[in-house]
Amino acid sequence: MDNPEILLPLIILVARIIETSMETIRTVYIARGHTYLAAGIGVVKVGIWLLSTGLVLTNLQNIPGILAYIAGYGIGTLLGMHIENRISIGNVLVRIISPRDPAPLVETLGEMGYGITRVEGTGRFSPNVSVLLLIAPRKELENLITFLKQNEPDLLFTVEDIRKVSEEGRIFHGKHTRWISRFFGG
Repeated sequence: MDNPEILLPLIILVARIIETSMETIRTVYIARGHTYLAAGIGVVKVGIWLLSTGLVLTNLQNIPGILAYIAGYGIGTLLGMHIENRISIGNVLVRIISPRDPAPLVETLGEMGYGITRVEGTGRFSPNVSVLLLIAPRKELENLITFLKQNEPDLLFTVEDIRKVSEEGRIFHGKHTRWISRFFGG
């Protein structure tokens, strides 16, 4: 691989993919309040950015290098989103709205390890509804959504990210993994 016409664009592409992936992950961590992790990623990201941008700016006649820089941005964004999804740091709030008695669902979700708060209300299309609130680790969200879609397909549910959770309360009683293992996809 001694051909500089291929080597330089390849280096730029790989560097840009890594840098943009890191930036995507860093942005998500900033939004979720993981400041130290975001700062650490940012330091490495800037070093790689300097490398890739410097290679492009010092070789502006190299059109494949410029195209590799541009392509690396798009690929890196997609890869960063995929990696962040696999890491799944943080918690989510899931709201489940049920027009019928949710006691069996509450029991089943409780057995799965979820703590649930039940609030009674009224709705436009149903005179009585129950709103179930549960906070779950993001790493458990896929399992929870799969369960709801398979077993309760007619229920309305929403999911939103949570920035902070009080440290005194235990929100999930199922199997926990350390964040560092999730960082590497575990």
